[in-house]
Amino acid sequence: MARSSLGPGLDGILVIDKPIGPTSHDIVGLIRRLAATRRVGHGGTLDPFATGVLPIFLGRGTRVVEFHLKDDKAYRATVCFGETSSTDDLEGERIPSKGPAPSREAVEAALPAFSGPIEQRPPAYSAIKVGGRRAYAMARAGETVELASRTVTIHEIALADWDGSDPSRPIAIVDVRCSAGTYIRSLARDLGEALGTAAYLGALRRTAAGPFAVEDAVALDAVREAAAPGPEGIVPLLRPVDAGLERFPEVMLTAAELAAVAKGQFVRPQAGFTTGAERYRLRAPSGALAAIATEAGVGRLAPDKVLVSAVVDA
Repeated sequence: MARSSLGPGLDGILVIDKPIGPTSHDIVGLIRRLAATRRVGHGGTLDPFATGVLPIFLGRGTRVVEFHLKDDKAYRATVCFGETSSTDDLEGERIPSKGPAPSREAVEAALPAFSGPIEQRPPAYSAIKVGGRRAYAMARAGETVELASRTVTIHEIALADWDGSDPSRPIAIVDVRCSAGTYIRSLARDLGEALGTAAYLGALRRTAAGPFAVEDAVALDAVREAAAPGPEGIVPLLRPVDAGLERFPEVMLTAAELAAVAKGQFVRPQAGFTTGAERYRLRAPSGALAAIATEAGVGRLAPDKVLVSAVVDA
């Protein structure tokens, strides 16, 4: 009898509340060490100065990262007016603006123009490749970087707070919900330009990444503490591999169907399924997730991401 690979283990999603300082790659490296596994990835880069939701995928969880790459994001952004920045954020060289600083009322009146689909020019200091080279490497070398505008979607944008204590350097706290690929640094820069002045991103906190909210995120110190006795201490902090994939209908498998799925074979589920979905979550008789599948003809499903390598008789 084969040993089950559907039991508890370091397979799942760890939603981290990233602190200021480390890169997303640094966080992956830390979790890799604490979990004693190389199969670790993240679901969306955050700059070192940014904080907030960073989903980390472990073990078999890495198989589903691609389904989260287009998830909407939500941010609380600190927009500082009165200066430009070479990087469009607080880490760049700043130059005072010649234009007058905006009022709170002017900022509130300008925000609706940034709602919906907009054309956005990525920052020169970004990881976008130009001719095989990273834009930020070219910019640091003093080269002129020309990046094409791209269409992004701002679903919601609103002024959450205003600090006008320094009239020449007012600060706006802006809540944004947007499509993946949106540069909040560019949004801050463009908002300043739209108001006839300048602005840069002074701070950024990601409050949500798709279905993962900051209220449910785990601090790094809590992960370190949980892992102190051993990697298995992280297990209670993990979300299921298919957390956030509720849009994929569930299909229950019989023991025979499960065995076929484990071999990557097509199945015709006895339980049936509603056709036309993007993907399907196939579950073992125990309820454990066995695979992500696609529709493959009438009544058939083809395993796309197989999450079980050996099964027990159910």
